[in-house]
Amino acid sequence: MTYLGLDLGTSSLKVILIDDSQNVLAEHVVAMTVTRPHEGWSEQDPNQWFEATGEAIKAIAAKADVSGVRGIGLSGHMHGATLIDASDKVLRPCMLWNDTRSSAEATALDNDPQFRDLSGNIVFAGFTAPKVAWVKINEPDIFAKIAKVLLPKDYLRLMLIGDHVSEMSDAAGTSWLDVAKRDWSDDLLAATDLDRSHMPRLVEGSESSGKLRDALALDWGLPKGVVVAGGGGDNAASAIGAGVVTRGDAFVSLGTSGVLFAASDAYQPDAASAVHTFCHAVPETWHQMGVILAATDAMQWLSRLTGQSAADLTGDLGDLQSPSRTLFLPYLGGERTPHNDTAIRGQFLHLDHATDAKEAARAVVEGVTFAFADCHAALKSTGTTIERALAMGGGAKSTYWLKAIATTLNIPLMVPKAGDFGAALGAARLAQMAVNGAGVEIATMPPIDKTVDPDITLQSAFSDTYARYLAAYATLKDL
Repeated sequence: MTYLGLDLGTSSLKVILIDDSQNVLAEHVVAMTVTRPHEGWSEQDPNQWFEATGEAIKAIAAKADVSGVRGIGLSGHMHGATLIDASDKVLRPCMLWNDTRSSAEATALDNDPQFRDLSGNIVFAGFTAPKVAWVKINEPDIFAKIAKVLLPKDYLRLMLIGDHVSEMSDAAGTSWLDVAKRDWSDDLLAATDLDRSHMPRLVEGSESSGKLRDALALDWGLPKGVVVAGGGGDNAASAIGAGVVTRGDAFVSLGTSGVLFAASDAYQPDAASAVHTFCHAVPETWHQMGVILAATDAMQWLSRLTGQSAADLTGDLGDLQSPSRTLFLPYLGGERTPHNDTAIRGQFLHLDHATDAKEAARAVVEGVTFAFADCHAALKSTGTTIERALAMGGGAKSTYWLKAIATTLNIPLMVPKAGDFGAALGAARLAQMAVNGAGVEIATMPPIDKTVDPDITLQSAFSDTYARYLAAYATLKDL
């Protein structure tokens, strides 16, 4: 038997095919587009998600035998507001996770104590509920037509199975879920003039949500009766792909955004820390995350500014050295953990005539590193201890960056051997569980290529520069 994992990312959709031993047999990626019609807005046309899925699965079928596919798992970028009417027609472009237009609505909801009490989290502007509240105020005609609010991967699921279904890990990022009870909260929905009829039904990520439509199976060369698993939000699915499932397991993700993720066997929220406390993608597990909005995205910004590729900017940094005198605060589009500030913006400090692109790149690497240190401190304040972590994401290809993070956080980082251990694999593993039951192994971490240890000779220098970074943030916050 084989299984497909679909990862609906912000910039691309990836599909992989695995066998029962979880070997990756084939993969295909289709690019996606994002529009930014106004400052702080970030939108995507949901129609491209389904089109990309068909293209990718057909490409997989051209590379490998898909006649044995028994399950499909879904992963996707979280928090998006996909609004559909009673005929399942999309009412407006999906507002994405990094869309911050609803900051006023988020503040208003967050000032209602029941949101933090029941959801376990601050109501961030990027979450789903404040976006819908913004639509009610600014696009009332559209709000009046809303029949269902779906997260991005769950709109894609609707196209696959013809039913409105979500799962716990993604739903936890809406501000409407009672995260302890793993169920929609009637009180939180009512606070935004919605009710359960507007929400999809919920399953666990490792359960079946339905079966692929026969017509799609025929068109894509798949057998009838393919199970579509609940799946997971992108970070929870990435954790399943990396085997980060049990208490004490953790990963650092250096992707477009940055995530410091720790698995937990208990619900232990601390909303004031701006740490995200969400359900995990398997039953009776949760996870905590510190999230920064610009990780490799900050390096891509510098790439556009200098005309040099990100690889060129970071490729010749050499061995880790004392931090640059130049400071970079990576708040290009606001920040989540620990600041919860949509208005704050990035800043370079202590530039001089000698500052060149290489020095600026070091400052960006170090600034993102110190943002991870903020997340680490916030997680520790909740009682979560991280002794080691997997290093994941495109930025993990930079040994310099990993050494800086390991040294600043004082934890070793384990770099997996070449292979796909991210959200697409996690989605495929969840599909395997949905077909075969809980006996499927998902807690095994990938083979490790190398471990990047902290450089104790440089820890004092990084600690001192981190203190300068914190002082610079305090000044920036007051501007």
